[in-house]
Amino acid sequence: MIRISGLAFRAGDFRVEVASLAVESSEYFVLLGPNGSGKTLLLSCLCGLARAERGTVIVGGRDVTGLEPRLRQIGYVPQDYGLFPHLDVARNLTFALRARGVRHKEALSRLGPLIDMLGLRGLLAHWPLTLSGGERQKVAVARALAIEPALLLLDEPVSALDGPTRAEVLEQLHRVQRQLALTTIHVCHSLDEAAAVADRAGVMIGGRLVQAGRLEDLIARPEGPEVARLLRVGRGNVE
Repeated sequence: MIRISGLAFRAGDFRVEVASLAVESSEYFVLLGPNGSGKTLLLSCLCGLARAERGTVIVGGRDVTGLEPRLRQIGYVPQDYGLFPHLDVARNLTFALRARGVRHKEALSRLGPLIDMLGLRGLLAHWPLTLSGGERQKVAVARALAIEPALLLLDEPVSALDGPTRAEVLEQLHRVQRQLALTTIHVCHSLDEAAAVADRAGVMIGGRLVQAGRLEDLIARPEGPEVARLLRVGRGNVE
């Protein structure tokens, strides 16, 4: 689980504030919002790449607000996947474990079930730049899961994929999340994408989390015209 309370930080002139958010254990939570609303910045703060000015972030009952990224037990998949082009798939997957002193062969053995779950066995000797978009996404997810995180953060995980591949990767993300019972926060700006995976969702507007709940409740009772427009709801449902 993750608990955010009174969180605030600044990136240049842009300020992000989340008064309160709770994502329960094993929940798939989708964070919606238009471009520039602060969704990616919030993920950066949660995983420690941006520092909070105030507030707390609790992950699995542990206060991680002031910890370095490597100590937070959070898996993060950025929009560009973040794969190392000079390492083959196998070494990308084992990178975090090797950084902790585990030898490559042992790390690869430990990751065997995850490799098979995501269908990556035939890609281990390949280089990232030779992979399709869907394959890169699966490698990036597997690498994030290699550390057995308490929380998985996905930033626009299918935005660069074509329609059929997007649907396939979303289905796989949802299946893997369910199999691992992994608390997940998934950032996107597509209502259809959210509907494919979300247990609950939240909406960010202008750096603030303005509403959270079940997706059907957000659609039925949006808090204001900006949320209504984002969720494709007519003005008559807002008033």
